[in-house]
Amino acid sequence: MKKRVKRKISKKNYESEVEYEYLKLSYHPKDDIICLFRIEPAAGITLKKAAEHVALESSIGTWTSVPGKSYMRHLAAKIFSIEGNLVKIAYPSQLFEHGNAPNILSSIAGNIFGMKAVKNLRLEDVSFPKSILKGFMGPGLGISGIRKELQVYDRPFLGTIVKPKLGLNSRDHAHCAYEAWLGGCDFVKDDENLSSQTFNLFERRLALTLEAKDRAEQETGEKKAYLVNVTAETNEMIKRAELVKKMGAKFCMVDVLTAGFAALQTLRQANLKLGIHGHRAMHAAMTRNKKHGISMMTLADFSRLIGVDSLHIGTGIGKLEGSAEEIREIEEEIENEKVKETQLRLKQDWGRIKPTLGVCSGGLHPGHIPFLVRHFGKDISIQLGGGIHGHPQGTSSGAIAARQAIDAAIAGISLEKYSEKYPELKHALKLWMR
Repeated sequence: MKKRVKRKISKKNYESEVEYEYLKLSYHPKDDIICLFRIEPAAGITLKKAAEHVALESSIGTWTSVPGKSYMRHLAAKIFSIEGNLVKIAYPSQLFEHGNAPNILSSIAGNIFGMKAVKNLRLEDVSFPKSILKGFMGPGLGISGIRKELQVYDRPFLGTIVKPKLGLNSRDHAHCAYEAWLGGCDFVKDDENLSSQTFNLFERRLALTLEAKDRAEQETGEKKAYLVNVTAETNEMIKRAELVKKMGAKFCMVDVLTAGFAALQTLRQANLKLGIHGHRAMHAAMTRNKKHGISMMTLADFSRLIGVDSLHIGTGIGKLEGSAEEIREIEEEIENEKVKETQLRLKQDWGRIKPTLGVCSGGLHPGHIPFLVRHFGKDISIQLGGGIHGHPQGTSSGAIAARQAIDAAIAGISLEKYSEKYPELKHALKLWMR
C-alpha cells in the first residue's frame, strides 16, 4: 500500500493561490454593508494580502484557484480603505439574504477569525445600507416610547436587579422588587442567569412580581416596569413572552448573545408589543481583546437593527472594563438617528430604525451617578444592583438614595452638599465613598 504524501503549502504559495483581486482603493461604496476591521497579519504576510484573504473568505473566494464561472465577480468584497492596520471592506448587499441577521454575521464574521493569514483580527464596526435596514423591524418602542410608557421625561431612568441574583424564592424576589419600586426605581429586572429554576419558577415569579408592581404603582403614583427574563429555547421563550403579554406586562428581557440573534429576531418578529431589554451576557468573550474578536459596537449595531429597546453598554466606572469614551461612542451609535464616523466607528444613517436606550450597569452605587450623567447625559438607564440592595438601611432606602443622587446630578449640585438634607444619600456615600 502506497504511503499518502501530504502536500505542504508554504506561506509564499499560500499567498499566490488567491484567485481574485479584492483591493479596490478607488471604490466608493453605494449599496454595500461596510465593515471596519483591525488586521494584524501573520508573520511573512503583508497587510494588503491579509486583507485580501479576509475579503475573499467572507465573500465569493476561497483559498485556491477554482476554474469555472466568472459572472459573480462583481459580488466580490472590495477593500477600499487602508489606514494603518484599520481596513474598510465593502460587501455588496446582494451577497446577503435581507432580513436574516445570522446570514449576515456568518458572512462578515464567520471563518475569517480562524484564518492562518491573520495573527489577530477584530471587527470594530459595521454600517448598513438602506436596502439592508428595510429587512429589519428595529426597536418597537425606542427611547421616546419607553419615556411615554413610564411617563419619565426629564431625567435618566433608575433601575435595579434583584439581588441575590440566584437563590431567592419567588415571594422574596417579588418583595425585593416592591421595595425597590417603592424607593423610586423605574425598572426592576431579573439577572441574566435567573430563568425558571425550581426555587423560583418563571410563572410564579412573574405573577407575584407583577402584583408587587401594581401595589408599588398605586402607592407611589409612578409607573413601574418589570423586566422578566424570558431567555430559553426559542419556542419556550416565545411562550414565556406571550404569557408576559397576557398578564398585562409591557416589558421583557432576553440575553441576546446566549439566546442568539436568530432567537432575538424571532422574539421581535412575534410583534407582541413588548419592550425588549437586551442583556449582553457573554459579550466580553468576543469584545474584551482589543486585537481580536468582535467589538461591543458591532454587537450593539445588530441589537438595534433587530429591535432591542434597551441594551447594556457599560459604565466607564464601577466593576466592568471599558473606557467612558468607548461607551459614549456606543451610546451614540444606538441612540442617534445619524452617527458620525470616528477612528473606530463608521458613519450610519439609521433612517426609520428607532433608537435603543443605553443602560449603564455593573458595580455601581449612588456615588457614581454624577459621573454617568456628566458623560452620558439624560438618555440612559442607570442600573444599580448591590448599590441599592446593599444600603445599610435596606433596599427602599438604597433606591431613595439613588434617586436623590440623580436629582442632585441633574441640578448640578454636589452629592456631598445634597446629602446634607437627605440622610439616605448620606448613608450611601458614607458606606461606598470612603
